[in-house]
Amino acid sequence: MTFVTPLLLAGAALIAIPIILHLIMRRKPKWLEFPALRFVQKRHDKNKRSVRLRHIILLLLRAGIIAFLAFALARPTVQLGGSWGSQEAPVAAGIVFDTAPHVGYRHENQTRLETAKKLGAWLLSQLPENSEIAVLDTHSGGGAFQVDRGAAKQRIERLEVVPNSQPLVAAVEEAIRLLKEDSKLPRKELYIFTDLSRGSWPAGRAAQLHDRLAALPGAGIYVIDVGVKNPIDFALGEIRLSAEVLSNRGSLTIAADLSALGGSGERAVELYLLDADGNPQPGGVQSATLAPGETRPIEFHKASFPLGTHQGFLRIVGQDGLAADDTRYFTVEAKPAWQILLAAPQPAADKAFFLSQALAPAGYRKRGQARFDCEVIPFDELSQAKLSDYAAVCLLDPPPLDPAIWQTLAGYASDGHGVGVFLGRNALAQSLDKFNNPQALELLPGPLRQQVPRPDGDVYLAPKDLQHPILAPFRAKSGEVPWEMFPVLRYWELGKLAAGVGTVMAYNDGRPALLERPIGSGRSLTMTTPVSDDPNRNPWNLLPVNDAWPFVILANQIASYLVGSSTEQLNYLAGQTAVLGLDPKEQRTSFLLTAPDGQSYPLLADLQHRRLVVSSTDLPGNYRIRAGGKEGGFDRGFSVNLAVEQTQLERLGEKELKEIFEPHKINLAQTKEQIDRSVIKTRVGRELFPPLIFLVAVILALELVVSNRFYRE
Repeated sequence: MTFVTPLLLAGAALIAIPIILHLIMRRKPKWLEFPALRFVQKRHDKNKRSVRLRHIILLLLRAGIIAFLAFALARPTVQLGGSWGSQEAPVAAGIVFDTAPHVGYRHENQTRLETAKKLGAWLLSQLPENSEIAVLDTHSGGGAFQVDRGAAKQRIERLEVVPNSQPLVAAVEEAIRLLKEDSKLPRKELYIFTDLSRGSWPAGRAAQLHDRLAALPGAGIYVIDVGVKNPIDFALGEIRLSAEVLSNRGSLTIAADLSALGGSGERAVELYLLDADGNPQPGGVQSATLAPGETRPIEFHKASFPLGTHQGFLRIVGQDGLAADDTRYFTVEAKPAWQILLAAPQPAADKAFFLSQALAPAGYRKRGQARFDCEVIPFDELSQAKLSDYAAVCLLDPPPLDPAIWQTLAGYASDGHGVGVFLGRNALAQSLDKFNNPQALELLPGPLRQQVPRPDGDVYLAPKDLQHPILAPFRAKSGEVPWEMFPVLRYWELGKLAAGVGTVMAYNDGRPALLERPIGSGRSLTMTTPVSDDPNRNPWNLLPVNDAWPFVILANQIASYLVGSSTEQLNYLAGQTAVLGLDPKEQRTSFLLTAPDGQSYPLLADLQHRRLVVSSTDLPGNYRIRAGGKEGGFDRGFSVNLAVEQTQLERLGEKELKEIFEPHKINLAQTKEQIDRSVIKTRVGRELFPPLIFLVAVILALELVVSNRFYRE
């Protein structure tokens, strides 16, 4: 047992007062002349003993009142388990602040981070002298103990919201490491300032946190909740673009989800497109009425983008508590329609009909809106074609080709282009050596083994992992695509696949349907069933038949991947490294990067890999890279947005928070008084003041009853 204010124990000396009063006020006997009656003398002796006993009881009660009152005012504490401590003993304190964008939520004219900084500064002043203090936040990087209390105070004062914030758990783990490895003080304390946002506590990190906490047995863990119990916020989710690189003939869909948390009402979302000087120009308005917890999609459609890079943003009209999730930025790049060469068996136009119509429908071609320009040639003209004029080449049901043609196609892919191969009936069993020679196997994913017939129509495309860019449009339609309505009746089985080959899509029997092979800086795609068969003449599949919208989407995605439009990334999350490819003809080595805050920085090209690399992308917004002036110069860009979890305001419950730290006990507090009470309880144990004061009251009542009865008699 220990005492918070041990000097008040001296008050127990006041018990001398009732003893002195008892001695002074003791009644003195009076001498009276009585007959020598034996009975009276005995009665007198008996009464005298009874009065003496009552006086002693009353004396003990009065002394007990003073003793217990002094004992209670000294604030004794008891610690059940652990080591005895003193509130004034120095401690090693790790103070962790969540500085993710969601702590920028403003309530009562104060952000959550400002509230945390004020409480943190107060806490700093309450720590015992000679304590070791480490102040950490969720900005990436390690931590260290500050040299003194003044340095720790300055560190807290300089805390700012970090756009690219690591999970709070990571900062807590770093604080635990510091307390264990860099401090020899026996008492360890961990303070975590958080608004309890779910985004800061990923479930996957709980086990690792448990392991780290196991190294600090007996440490005091304090979670200071600086959040708002019922935040109200309207937010834009992750921005979705129909394409990041599109044809100048095509259209662009810009979409995002508008959500409401804790409030309801109508909100408008505005689209802005930046002009050549970087000034935002209105591009439309969409409105939605939301109930609490509801999410509504917002979509804008734009067409006829001039050649070049185009940037813009979506913004919620009006203000709320958190501005960081009210704006989402985007960048797209418009290029001329991609030239695609389709080589097909005779009659070539008929064999290429399904694929060419899927890529460039007749109506789109007439209106000049087709994304692709498809040129169809028979295979006997392939050797004379100038492949460098095309963004991609597709071989539709190729027959045995000369090894030199295979070698030319492999070199074409290696230079950064795409080659698509759709295997079919023309790969005859007696001529497989033409497909399995070394030149062909530089392009194909593996040797051809045999045709696999599936006449029952029970085999169909069955994509499972939709993470590949080709399958991206099917993610939103997962489970809704009727692949079983388009059976595959025959396909090619391949032998051992070459190194680096990956399966993009498989059949429902598990065998690969679409395979990708990287070749130099380009790629090849091989489909083991054709897309050129007449559906009325013993076809290998029914993919392009009837309402074949899945085939149209798949064909366009394959073509986009081959020309590279679906692989180039122009939109990133804060903290990611932005990479922009350079045209082989680009000779400049020095560029100028302009960040969203208007600051400009020199940027050198990575000539070895023909690309521009930007690693400093912490600020959300639109970035621009220029060189050589406006006329004929280099002008490209990219956009950076905050990850959705960085602005998430949905809070963890107290039970969920305790489960994260289990089996370690935490102290949850919101106010200075709660923090102070939790710290005292952990450092020196549980206070006995309440039961002692109650005991004083009981003894006082007993004294009153006994004294009244005694004096009345």
